[in-house]
Amino acid sequence: MTYTDAFMNSRDFARIANAIRFIESNFRVQPRLAAIARAVRLSEFHFNRLFHRWAGVTPKQYLAFVTARAARGELADASVLEAALSLGLSGPGRLHDLLVTVEAVTPGEVKARGRGLAITYGFSDTPFGEALFASTPRGLSHLAFAEPGGERAAVAALAERWPHAESVRDDSGARALAQRIFQRGAPGAEAAAAAISGTPLKLAVKGTNFQLKVWKALIELKATGPTTYAALARAAGVDHAVRAVGNAVGANPVAWLIPCHNVLRGDGSLGGYHWGSDRKRAMLAWQALRSPARALSSGTADRRLAASAAT
Repeated sequence: MTYTDAFMNSRDFARIANAIRFIESNFRVQPRLAAIARAVRLSEFHFNRLFHRWAGVTPKQYLAFVTARAARGELADASVLEAALSLGLSGPGRLHDLLVTVEAVTPGEVKARGRGLAITYGFSDTPFGEALFASTPRGLSHLAFAEPGGERAAVAALAERWPHAESVRDDSGARALAQRIFQRGAPGAEAAAAAISGTPLKLAVKGTNFQLKVWKALIELKATGPTTYAALARAAGVDHAVRAVGNAVGANPVAWLIPCHNVLRGDGSLGGYHWGSDRKRAMLAWQALRSPARALSSGTADRRLAASAAT
């Protein structure tokens, strides 16, 4: 299965997000597949296939994944999700295989509000539903998720950031970007070329100096996985500006690549997320399950998880 197989529209992603929330809220009663499928209003067959397509594991395996952590007494006061994230399945590897560089939009471009600037934008399905991608000649400047029926609002939000820019729609270009970002080196000319050459994906974003400092720190922290607002403030060199750091995280114009979904509250709970807590929960789970180091890919690991869950 390729990473493109995990791409889906917003309606299918909403079913996945609901299923993850249902499993993590009800694992103690060990719900059957039929019960989980009913919760997302799908037949057992279609739900099992949809979940495996997205997660790379079956719902039963994911339930064992969550249960095993609880059985080993490692949940403590953390949420089920955060316990799952503490598994060694994700390892210390990078959150994605792309090299990402961030460049600030020039003061002149900010002042001109896009006048004379060409922006290419388009929509593509991703593992987390439909998203709007927008690029300038200097790099990707916008990645935002769109709910069903929300395309017009997403484009309007982009236009508000660059009211005088010349915008051209290119959905095929957006799909190529999505493949590069989420494919992680799977077969495909662009992904393969990027993997061989180490060519970074350039982000050209508009923000204050403070915001840029926080966004760069987020990217640098990606190898450590989930972090906290306080830890991010320390990494950005602004230890006493945690609240301002939170505001900068919320203003992130490029979802996923500037991994604001990785920032948790100090108590380990999810906290807020501009694109919704269900999407944040799913992003964190997808990172863990899709890691090259995950143990769930082998039958031996599955039996070990099942045995641990039964003890």
